Amino acid sequence: MSDHKLKSAPVAYQNEPFLNSPDGRILRILSEYVEPLARFRREQIQDTVVFFGSARFHDRDHAEKSLAGLRAGDVPRSEHELETQMKRTQASVDMARYYEDARRLAFLLTEWSIKIPARRRRFVVTTGGGPGIMEAANLGAHEAGGKTIGLNINLPFEQYPNPYITPSLNFEFHYFFMRKFWFAYLAKALVIFPGGFGTLDELFEILTLAQTQKLAKKILVLIYGREYWDKVLNLQTMVEAGTISPHDLDLFKVVDSPEEGFEYLRENLVKYHLGPQPKSPAQAVPEIAKTRP
Repeated sequence: MSDHKLKSAPVAYQNEPFLNSPDGRILRILSEYVEPLARFRREQIQDTVVFFGSARFHDRDHAEKSLAGLRAGDVPRSEHELETQMKRTQASVDMARYYEDARRLAFLLTEWSIKIPARRRRFVVTTGGGPGIMEAANLGAHEAGGKTIGLNINLPFEQYPNPYITPSLNFEFHYFFMRKFWFAYLAKALVIFPGGFGTLDELFEILTLAQTQKLAKKILVLIYGREYWDKVLNLQTMVEAGTISPHDLDLFKVVDSPEEGFEYLRENLVKYHLGPQPKSPAQAVPEIAKTRP
């Protein structure tokens, strides 16, 4: 009989090759549900207001300095390249107002929400955690003295979390669908600023769920910036063609100022989510603690 003893094998949950293999994918997916859930409970987050919009917008000072640098000829360019760059940089200056407006709206919302008497934190400003409109909203909430959430994602091009996210509420996801789950699961409102494909994706996903009555709660949809969105979306054409109902246009509200947006959110968050308290203790269980998705 051999005296040789086998080395103990690692337990499954410490077996990194298995956890990183295709067979371990279900555990990786599950971890992106359970770990955020535990953190949201620990931080007493009951629900959120999610801001979407372009990652490419800058604050006004940054945009104007970039334009001034081009005009001063800081970097040698061909005439065509300079003209192209001037147009893009001028557009950046023009769109900087949306950065400032997102910052202001997030500030107003957070200033109000932190005064709501509740055991858990209500209507916490949440973003995708990156730059642009995401940074602006996190900054506004931070300036108002509230907690603010960033749901970041691993991308081929690096997207680093902006510095205004509450550190304990800074998340990094691998799976897009799990990140999207957490955008929607706690949300009581979506605020849609001018953006690109990702912004449209999030907007139409929630509108589709609302249209098909797949939401167990009322999620307000606020679209910000009529001038931009009227050029991008012509939903009236869909009504006229019969592909959507005229009533589907009531699923969202378009606004043009932070104050108008805040008044709409405050009025309807109170109406739909701060109404009379439930009488039954079982009914009073915070949504984050409920097991039904």
